[in-house]
Parts: sequence; C-alpha cells; structure tokens
Amino acid sequence: MELTKQWRDHFKQLRAFDEAISLLYWDMRTQMPEQSAPLRAETIGYLSTEAFKRQTSESFKALLAEMTETEDLTPIELRSVAVAKTQYERNAKIPSSEYQAYVTLVSEAETAWEKAKDQNDWHMFAPYLEKIIGFQRKFADYFGYESHPYDALLYDYEPGMTVDQLDELFRTLRDELVPLIRQLPEPVQGLDWSMDKAVQQRLCEDWMRVVDYDLTRGRLDATVHPFEITINRRDVRITTKYDETDFRNALFGTMHEAGHATYEQQIDSELDELGLGGGASMGIHESQSLFFENFVGRSEAFLKSVYPRLQSEHPQLQNIDFDTFYAGVNEAKPSLIRIEADELTYSLHIIIRYELEKQLIQGDLSVEDLPAAWNALYKEYLGVDVPSDAKGVLQDVHWAGGSFGYFPSYALGLIYAAQLTESLKNEHPDFESLVSTGTFGPIKQWLEDNVHRHGKALTPNELIKQVTGEDISVRPLIRYLTNKYKTN
Repeated sequence: MELTKQWRDHFKQLRAFDEAISLLYWDMRTQMPEQSAPLRAETIGYLSTEAFKRQTSESFKALLAEMTETEDLTPIELRSVAVAKTQYERNAKIPSSEYQAYVTLVSEAETAWEKAKDQNDWHMFAPYLEKIIGFQRKFADYFGYESHPYDALLYDYEPGMTVDQLDELFRTLRDELVPLIRQLPEPVQGLDWSMDKAVQQRLCEDWMRVVDYDLTRGRLDATVHPFEITINRRDVRITTKYDETDFRNALFGTMHEAGHATYEQQIDSELDELGLGGGASMGIHESQSLFFENFVGRSEAFLKSVYPRLQSEHPQLQNIDFDTFYAGVNEAKPSLIRIEADELTYSLHIIIRYELEKQLIQGDLSVEDLPAAWNALYKEYLGVDVPSDAKGVLQDVHWAGGSFGYFPSYALGLIYAAQLTESLKNEHPDFESLVSTGTFGPIKQWLEDNVHRHGKALTPNELIKQVTGEDISVRPLIRYLTNKYKTN
C-alpha cells in the first residue's frame, strides 16, 4: 500500500506541474502582453525541466524498479507501470540541459512564428525551425528506431504507429480521395458567410450548449490558432478564431475544440494519479473533435435543428432555403488553409505535411527549401497555387511548438472517427433522431463508456479493436465520404 501510494503521489506532483504550465501556456496564447514573451518562455522552460527531472530522477528510477517487481498490482496499475517504464526509458536518454534548452526554444519559436505569419516573413521563423529540427533529429537518435527516424518521433503522439503503416494507410486514402475530388460539382454561389464577431460569439456558446460541452468546467476564448487545453479535469478550456468574413470557421472550429474538451472532461479522474490521464493518442483525441465537428456538426440532422436560430441571428440567411445552406456548409473544394479545409480534401493537407516532415527529419529536405517544396506539393496534390508563406508554410503553429510526428494524427483522427461512428450508429440506430433533437446524453454516455473513460489505459489499436472488432481501417471513412460526396 505504501509503495502504490508513493507511485500515485509521484503522478500527483507531475499533475501539479502540468496544471501550472498549462495555465501559463493558455495565458500566453490568449491574453499575455507581447513583451512578456521572453520571460514567460523561461518560466515555462524552468517548470517543464523540473517536471522532466522528476520523471528521470534516481528516486523515480528506484520506485519504478520496485513497482516492476511487485506482484499484487491491479491491471490498471500494471498498465501504468508499463507506460511509465517506456516513457522513462525515452526521457532518460535526453540530457536535462538539452531538454531545458529545447523547451525554452519552442516557447520562443511560437512567438516568432506568430510575428512571421503576421508579417509574411519566412526568414523571421526559419532560424528557429532549423534549431528545432536539429533537436528532433538528436531526440530520434537518442530514442532509437529500426527503420525510419520518424518512427521514433511518432511514439509521443501515436504509440505503436510506424512510417510503414502510415504510408500504406495514406496511400490507400489518397488514391480513393483523388477521384472523388476530381468530380466535385461547382461551388455553391450567392451565400454570404460574413458575420459580426459578437453574433458569432453568441452562436458558438449556443452550439456548445446544444452538444452539452460542460461550461461549468470550461470556457471559450479567442486566439490566433484554436486549441483545447486541459488545466485539470475540472478546467478544460477551448479557444476559437473569429473571422468576420466567414463565420463557419469559428462555429465549426468551436465544435471541433469542444469535442477535444468533452473527451478530457470524461476521462476517469483516477487515471491522472497513474499517469494514464489524457487521450489514448493524438489520433484518438482528434477522432473526438472531428466526430463533433463533422459527423455531428456538418450533418443534416444537426444543421436542420440549429438553422432557424442561425437565420434569426443572421439576416443574410433568412431567404436561403435549408438545402442550399446545407450544400454550402458541406461544400468541398481544394483550398490553401488546413483548418478551413472541408472533410473531403482535409486529409491531403495532412499527407503533404507528413511527407515534408519525413524528409526534414531524414535530412532529405532543408529548411531553406521547405517553402518551395510546400508550394510544389500543394500544386501537385490539390491543384492550388500558394500566394504567400503566411497562407502556406507558415499557416500552422505545430512545427514552432516542436510537434514533429503530430500531423499524421489529424488524418488518423478522421479514420478513427469514421470507424467509431459506424459502431456508435450500430448500437444507436436512432442516432439521427438524437442529434436532431439535441439529445446528446446517450451519445456522450456511449463515448464515455467506450472511448473517453479509458484515457491512456488502452493503446489506439486496442481501443479501436475493442470498440469496432477490427484493426485500423480506412474503409469506413471512404464509405462515409463516398456516400456524402459522390455525385454519380
């Protein structure tokens, strides 16, 4: 009992550090004064390093060894020890001085990225990215890998996934999507998507309530790049970006982040004390945000239920029939901006980033040549010309944050979401009726029971196999997209 108490106390300490760091990060991305950035980066770097030291200390090494040898652990404690052992072995390979330098670097890089994007100046950010990639290559070597250095970086986001698996999944998905994209109808004309920011705020809050995001344990704020952040299990915050030229970005972006937050709010709280809090993987996490954004938010059942309120708030829609509005919301066409992409073309944005990341980590592509390589792939895959780096290689914050290996999770999220939605509908044939009436209780309960409560207690493949009875497959997503977008 004393040993397991020490084990749980260790993770309680880490949770305290995580809460402080998360709150500082949320403030940095939403309302921190600009000149505070260097000092804030140092503070986050210091706290992150202190937490890192506790994860790699001799005392934790001894505690881990004792727990490994203990025979009377529960199944969930055994899982906790196994996950912690793998993470310890990875972390212990990184010198603490290098880790602190890296964390400070990425905090500074995110601020530099914001300025570079705002001023459309790649060269303001490129030196930071050069250093970040240098760290990532070193980390991959520290961690070790059998086939590709990118495999070593995937673990933190998608445990068990490899480049070989991703190449096969993404190749199949790309080959199925391209014919669908080529036969898309002409864009819907005559719809005005502009909307005052204050109206968007009201509607975002309304839609969050409809899907039952618990605002007594969360909040909504504005930022440059939308995100969800978990301060603690009773404080899960989301942000959105308001665009007065197109209200769809904020509304569906808010649904997306609310999906992330709902996942976090429904994880079994005991798992935090075992190091198993948080999502099973970033892909599984993304499946929940995309479920709410696309499989619910862009569905005919949901949009019909909220359209009267939307028309009352937005006079430009009062004379637009629902079918035209629905077609406009679900319009698919090649585009420049990932977070504004439709669900049909979205995966191609991810595949582009995945291919570039592999080349950067492998050393086959330089930072200097990255913008040109980005522009070439957008032309080849999506048929669009990139007019500026701000709308091209600088559009995402992830590389500034050092999140190499993260982007594949977005496409995997769509794959997982389609698989899980098929299973949900099999158990709830009244799914459309529940959505149309705003009765989200049974849906959220199914998600909690089957996905959310498990946290990291299951690997992505274990979870998918347990819920659907199948391994990871692109077929449900292809069925969903074909049924929705095939025109002949």
